Amino acid sequence: MASSTPVLQQHNNLLFTFTSKYTNSLFFFNSSLKYYVTKPLTSTSSSSLFSSPLQYSRPLVRLTRVTTAPVEYVPPAPDFDFHKEIARLKDLRSKLDSCTNLKDRIRVIDSDSRVNSFFYSHKNTFSRVLDTLHLDKYEVFLLKCVVAAGQQHVFGDVCTEYDATTSSLKSAFYALAEMIDNWDVNEGIRRRGVNDYALGIEEFEALRSMLKIIAEVERFYDCIGGIIGYQIMVLELLAQSTFERPCLSHNSNSSLKRDITEIHPPNVLDLSQDLEYASQAAMWGIEGLPNMGEIYPLGGSADRLGLVDSNSGECLPAAMLPYCGRTLLEGLIRDLQAREYLYFKLYGKQCITPVAIMTSAAKSNHEHVTTLCEELCWFGRGRSKFKLFEQPLVPAVSAEDGQWLAGRAFKPVCKPGGHGVIWKLAYSEGVFQWFHDHGRRGATVRQVSNVVAATDVTLLALAGIGLRQGKKLGFASCKRNAGATEGINVLIEKKNLEGKWTCGISCIEYTEFDKFGMTDNPLSSYSLQDEFPANTNILYVDLPSAELVASSNDETSLPGMVLNVKKEITFVDQFGSKHSVRGGRLECTMQNLADNFFNTCSSQCYDGVEDELDTFIVYNERKKVTSSAKKKRRQGDTSLHQTPDGSLLDIMRNAYDILSHCEIKLPKIEGNEKYVDSGPPFLILLHPALGPLWEVIRQKFYRGSISRGSELLIEVAEFLWRDVQLDGSLIILAENVLGSPRIDENGETVVHYGKRCGRCKLENVKILNDGIDWNARENLYWKHDVQRFEAVKVILHGNAEFEAVDVILQGNHVFEVPDGYKMKITTGDSGLAVELKPIENKLMESGSWFWNYKIMGNHVQLELVEL
Repeated sequence: MASSTPVLQQHNNLLFTFTSKYTNSLFFFNSSLKYYVTKPLTSTSSSSLFSSPLQYSRPLVRLTRVTTAPVEYVPPAPDFDFHKEIARLKDLRSKLDSCTNLKDRIRVIDSDSRVNSFFYSHKNTFSRVLDTLHLDKYEVFLLKCVVAAGQQHVFGDVCTEYDATTSSLKSAFYALAEMIDNWDVNEGIRRRGVNDYALGIEEFEALRSMLKIIAEVERFYDCIGGIIGYQIMVLELLAQSTFERPCLSHNSNSSLKRDITEIHPPNVLDLSQDLEYASQAAMWGIEGLPNMGEIYPLGGSADRLGLVDSNSGECLPAAMLPYCGRTLLEGLIRDLQAREYLYFKLYGKQCITPVAIMTSAAKSNHEHVTTLCEELCWFGRGRSKFKLFEQPLVPAVSAEDGQWLAGRAFKPVCKPGGHGVIWKLAYSEGVFQWFHDHGRRGATVRQVSNVVAATDVTLLALAGIGLRQGKKLGFASCKRNAGATEGINVLIEKKNLEGKWTCGISCIEYTEFDKFGMTDNPLSSYSLQDEFPANTNILYVDLPSAELVASSNDETSLPGMVLNVKKEITFVDQFGSKHSVRGGRLECTMQNLADNFFNTCSSQCYDGVEDELDTFIVYNERKKVTSSAKKKRRQGDTSLHQTPDGSLLDIMRNAYDILSHCEIKLPKIEGNEKYVDSGPPFLILLHPALGPLWEVIRQKFYRGSISRGSELLIEVAEFLWRDVQLDGSLIILAENVLGSPRIDENGETVVHYGKRCGRCKLENVKILNDGIDWNARENLYWKHDVQRFEAVKVILHGNAEFEAVDVILQGNHVFEVPDGYKMKITTGDSGLAVELKPIENKLMESGSWFWNYKIMGNHVQLELVEL
């Protein structure tokens, strides 16, 4: 800026005085960019602004609009007609659908009035800008689709010629925005292109990024018309209701509400009541494990979790949340390996389940998940047993008018398109074929934030029933918490066009309760929602059936399309200002795949119909089905629901239920409100491979006590506890929990189950130490990040074994056992007697003792074998 131009900073305000050939104005900006005032200048000189080095040679104002609250977009005219716009876009979509090649599609899009006006108007030079970028024809076509959809504002009005009718105030404002946009704090001026109409480097990179996003939208949403179809769906959902209805949904055939005759609370298979059937179903699940795959939808942005890398400050996806000493993704794999270990112990065969993971670009989700898997050597399962596929990002829209939100030029605010895209994406990315190549015909689906989904029999019974009875889709459900942000499972009966009845289990999202008249009455203690079980997004899916829907190339491949504009969308503009706007994006819900599996019958048959349906529900205690770590607990919050703190308490409740049935005395867990300002009464974290069935775990523990404030961490599967009294901290860590890693025939590192495992036996042992410092303010119990005064720690390297018999361990101890050795602790004449000796060569693989698993009817019986 020329030296004659005063620049003052006082009380967080900036005063810019400048002149231009367009206007003479004084701008007074608050640093938050929330307001400005203007007044004429006395001088008419034009030298101050455009003297070197900020001199321009072209009659343009390049604008990247300064974002003021709430968001950068051009609102529609007050008399904007949703239905007229939808009709226009549908007509355009119809013409595009009839085209057989790109040339014809370009001809059709060029005929659109908006495209013609924007690209070929003498007042707009954007087409000349595109000429300098050497974009291919398809890329230009995509940009024209954006304009045809009425979203040209995401270009930021870059390269718009000066209009003489523009007010002096607006022109000066544009000029100031231009000046700020082109100023580089490191180099003085941002570098430009080589000619008058070229974009700067930042805009060009942003354009390339946007082209990638909209190309994915055009390709992935081809079944509804690509970019144009996406906007049609957005407008249709907005047009269905005024702002008082916060969530709108779309059914592929017609309005779901219009077609539904009745919604009923469904009959469920209650695993908590029929224990014998639950055991039978779990055994089916174990037996069928070689036919099963695992699917993890990890693509969500998890904004409510607010997870940030403490070193880099980078926002992280939910899969990276450090929970109970490891990331949430590691927790999913541990649960899966526990089921595989149980299968090995029962059938003597190694079974490695193929895992398909849907990621996204949100918060570098795909890169973080890939890097974690690589760092952990693909969890000792082999790279070939994983299939990662990335879901597309979609534009977020304003709740008011469906306009795309944008933080700066070529930077539309984008979010993942909901977990329901997983089916179509899995088909297009070859995931179904990949499962087929691995000989799998069913899969279980669970979300990363639910830390208890694999507890006891729930997941095994869900898979077992689905496989055994040839079902197409199943839900794991439980009692719904009043006021929770979770959907419900329902039984739907409706008539089709032929007058026949169709019936099936489905889901209604919590954001759609208003639509179906299920809103809670604040004046009544009764809620209609309480009659229905909770939807937990834990699914069994028949893979061929899901593939058939996913390959349909119509709207059914995108189940449960919904526009949820109930939440605020937060983004940062080019000046670093943060904005929060009510809006949403077109989402799909994976559980509504069930809507494609309704059964047809000649008459209405609600009573007892569930047994004949292709869809089903298993039901269990809530703490065995769902407890989520999906939102950050804010300071002062009195509710722990869906927070990591609250889910840890459910894990402790499950630990209590397991051990209290083993004649082990321990404090009972009370309601969450008891622990709002304190930690839990104890910390007990058990490796899932100790079971995962509770009837298996309970055979490894017998009698003893765990005092209030104690800590028990067991990271070993081959374990025995007999008459142990714990008052303090006991930590047992095995390097080889499930077996030893070996190189397989494909050259991959794979853990061979049951071979050279770590082992630990405790018999008639009393452990006394000061344990955790429960008053340490930095303790984060759900992370298992705690300060300790003292602890007894056992570290088992390789196939090491540890045994303590008839002994009191008081104070701080660390027992580290090397690979291939057995350490035995007893009471000697002058204190502890420690014996360390090598394991016999003939026992290296199996160990000096092991648990032998036997199937007895519908149950698993354990026998201790000592060699």
